[in-house]
Amino acid sequence: MLPAGARVLSLGLRSVTRSAPRPRGAPGYCSGTAPGDHGDGHRVPAQLKPSQFDKRILLWTRRFKSMEEIPAWVPPEMIDAARNKARVKVCYIMIGLTISACFVVIASAKKAAERHESLTSWNLAKKARWREEAASAAQAKAK
Repeated sequence: MLPAGARVLSLGLRSVTRSAPRPRGAPGYCSGTAPGDHGDGHRVPAQLKPSQFDKRILLWTRRFKSMEEIPAWVPPEMIDAARNKARVKVCYIMIGLTISACFVVIASAKKAAERHESLTSWNLAKKARWREEAASAAQAKAK
């Protein structure tokens, strides 16, 4: 007998039984576990012990005022939220440093332009020095 909602598909010489599609939101069970049986391997911990790095992040994001106030066990959601906030702060700091570095480069390029310095003139001077050194080395070998 076929279970309710099952269909028979004919594929050439043999027929295959396929159950009806599972409705959205219905729980799916992996093989090896019975429905309603939740093993210890799938349990989500309610609390985590924060590492020293996590404690510093919790302080930097102002979740706690001092290291002594941080409890031994913290909810994982709090650590995730603190890490995300720290990640955003680091991005803002990097954006600020990049913009300030651009202004520094612009200012130094303007000063170099006032002194009539350019990469082309530096390259030509460096190659002229190399030619002089090569010529003096050749003269030293000739003697």
